[in-house]
Amino acid sequence: MMHAKRSLFTMVSLIGLLLVSCKNKNEKEDEVKPYEFLNEFQHIRVLVSSENSSTLSLIQPYNASLQNFEADFAKSSLYRSESGRFAAIIHRDNNLTQTFDIGLEFHGDHVDYRGTPKFGALKAVSSKPTHFKSKKGELLMFNDGDGTLTVGKESDIHTPGASMSTIQAGLLAHHGAMAVFSNGHYAITEKDNTVAGALPERVKIINSAGNTVHASTLATNGIHGNASDGEYAVFGSASGILVVQKNGVQKLIPHPVGFGTSWFGTILETAMDGKFIGYTAARGAYLIDVPEDTVYAIIENTDIMQCKLSLNQEKLGILLHSGKLLRYDIASRTLEKEASLLPTTEKSATQKPQLECTDRFAYITSPATSELIEVEWSSMTIKQKYSFSVTPHRLTILGYETDAGH
Repeated sequence: MMHAKRSLFTMVSLIGLLLVSCKNKNEKEDEVKPYEFLNEFQHIRVLVSSENSSTLSLIQPYNASLQNFEADFAKSSLYRSESGRFAAIIHRDNNLTQTFDIGLEFHGDHVDYRGTPKFGALKAVSSKPTHFKSKKGELLMFNDGDGTLTVGKESDIHTPGASMSTIQAGLLAHHGAMAVFSNGHYAITEKDNTVAGALPERVKIINSAGNTVHASTLATNGIHGNASDGEYAVFGSASGILVVQKNGVQKLIPHPVGFGTSWFGTILETAMDGKFIGYTAARGAYLIDVPEDTVYAIIENTDIMQCKLSLNQEKLGILLHSGKLLRYDIASRTLEKEASLLPTTEKSATQKPQLECTDRFAYITSPATSELIEVEWSSMTIKQKYSFSVTPHRLTILGYETDAGH
């Protein structure tokens, strides 16, 4: 009897030890493991053009794959279309715009594959296409050579024989820009020659036929850089920050105290209505609150080489000439991450690194080494380097920040 009791006690003890052992094992499995690298979203693509070759490189960071394609010319500028599926490939010096399709289509909660990556049938020939925007399903270029707009539809990119149309707005040739309002009208710069040089001084609103809907009411000492959230179009200006509402009302927001002759040559849209990023290499990057007529500093630094928004327009990536990479949260204007990752780039360099960002990664071209550098934001560590046989020129992020598919 005692032997039976001891056997039962021993069995219960062993079962208890096994349960504790299993519990400890499961607890260890549930622990957060040391962070290494987070993968990029499966449906993100990076398109890179070349400085000295017509080669375009399409990279899928998720699996580190790379495909090469041949554009019509080298040294092209690359821009993401509104949908994220297409790229506009602008050959300014050759008066040509091409289109490119990554073969992905977003359906709100998942991504479908729509063939293989390829060039689109839609092209445009225009005089020095320079400034690009994509809103309301359109691809829109301002042509510096003659002051016209070129417009095409994303839906026509694979239509045989389709061509982009030209909008004549009665403008003089100048280094101009445009913005798109939610009602389909365009804010477009005007050159009246009150200021010497190629920069425009005014902005008017036109319709798709090129007719003036709202004339300019404010003159500036020069305009460069703009963005729009559909309600406001914001332009960098030597006279202040020029704001044009879709109803035609215009105002100037003063630059921060102590700016002197500095002004924002770059304006970027954010995820917040009525709030924009203003950037000048002479001062830094600032948050412009249009309804409040207020400008807040995000980073005040004269060493900035690149200033770019993340794909979701919630973070600001900053690359300094010193090689330091920084990320700011735009809403709170706080520094989240920083690390010195690259060699110093001289301010006099003719070929400088270019930056683009997603929520998870930063992508930086390295002309000196013919590479694309992939930096994981959370650990601020270089995950991957993609080598090219040519010198990288420009890049853009295409696709979607999701892994969901069929």
